[in-house]
Amino acid sequence: MPESRPTSLAAENVAAAAPEILLELVDDEGVTIGTAEKHWAHQQPGHLHRAFSVFLFDKQGRLLLQRRALGKYHSPGVWSNTCCGHPYPDEPPFVAAARRTAEELGAAPALLCSAGTVRYDLPDEATGLIEREWNHLFVGLVTDELRPHPDEVDSTRFVTAQELKELQAEKPFSVWFSTVFEAALPGIREIAGRGW
Repeated sequence: MPESRPTSLAAENVAAAAPEILLELVDDEGVTIGTAEKHWAHQQPGHLHRAFSVFLFDKQGRLLLQRRALGKYHSPGVWSNTCCGHPYPDEPPFVAAARRTAEELGAAPALLCSAGTVRYDLPDEATGLIEREWNHLFVGLVTDELRPHPDEVDSTRFVTAQELKELQAEKPFSVWFSTVFEAALPGIREIAGRGW
């Protein structure tokens, strides 16, 4: 693991309070090159690492969004896709996406399909952190009743394509949402229809 550590006092306090979580560092082709502690990987200038983003729809073709819990260290209180996160080292992204969706929302996907990958470097001005991620995208269906974990999710909402546009005009979204949404659109349309 790299020797550098977060320099801000707030980041150090968060890192000290939470158990160490390792992420997979990757090169520009998405090949694993090592591991790093989660908080450290998100400190400026950032370190490219593996991530995933999930977009789940209900039977009516509405997208499930979540508003991230206010207590989260990264992007608290903003709207985002159904679920996102990081695989553990050596954990397949598909497995991580299904696992984390169940942990955060209390409901496993009824269907989950790969929708490609996208790489980005997106600073988050609100927190001073950066997202340098090789992101595996997944789309699917959710049919179970949601039981969101309060430490992870403040609230949820199913939206149509038009309602998503209206919500984006009114409320803050995660810095990665638009990037991963646009990259996942071909897969989203296969699952939820051309209206997206």
